[in-house]
Amino acid sequence: MSTLNGRRVIVTGANGTFGRLLVARLELAGARVVGLDLRADTVGTSPVIACDLTDGAAVPGAVAQAVETLGGLDLLINNAGVGGPAPAELPPGDAARRQLDVNLMAAWHTTAAAVPALERSRGRVVFVSSRMALLPLPLAAAYGVSKRALVAYADALRLEVGTHIGVSVVYPSMVASPIHDASAQAGLSLQGVSRYEPVEGVVAAILRAATARKAPRDVATTGRGRFELLLARHLPSVTGAIVRRTIAKRLAAGDLDQAPLAAGMRRRAGR
Repeated sequence: MSTLNGRRVIVTGANGTFGRLLVARLELAGARVVGLDLRADTVGTSPVIACDLTDGAAVPGAVAQAVETLGGLDLLINNAGVGGPAPAELPPGDAARRQLDVNLMAAWHTTAAAVPALERSRGRVVFVSSRMALLPLPLAAAYGVSKRALVAYADALRLEVGTHIGVSVVYPSMVASPIHDASAQAGLSLQGVSRYEPVEGVVAAILRAATARKAPRDVATTGRGRFELLLARHLPSVTGAIVRRTIAKRLAAGDLDQAPLAAGMRRRAGR
């Protein structure tokens, strides 16, 4: 799939930060796009079908409608995602379950519904994961767990359908978007822990995965990202030490003093 011109594409989370730019870039490249999101809309010239992707009973109908509108399917981009604070030492609440539902189960529901159409076209599916799938951070357990589980799902899917459908995973770092609002409001901003990268670079990486001669397994969005993924895979103790040192500095500086969810970490650090 070396060109996007004329390709039939579904983008989940089409009303979001990544989704809108993805749709715009796909349209510019000549692709035909249908979005899936909680709210029906039009992004550019592309229709967005309303669907709660965490509702396993509703997803097959929405995907079938999108495939019918497009006349088939060549590419599915599982872009929908949510974030938020969720310390691993505390019981999972509604916010944690929501992240697992949206970041993992929604992609699973959508992909399963799309597999027959993708197999007919020998198409591709691209999962938007996160560098936190391999480089976890404290106080954000649900997000890291959901994104690591998404990678595990992609790996299993590749073994099952990889002879007929390309399966790729893209690993963005931190991008300025509303996905970080809940963490910032809880006093758990990732500022100083993770580096921002431009959303355009993430979109470009997704499109590279979609158009490469052979579907790449894993796609980093920056050169630094490639290094971090390599380090996390082969030297996890080193990456863990780097994160612990960074968090210790934030604790010592008082950056987490106003974050109730970080009370356990402050206590253990003697603050």
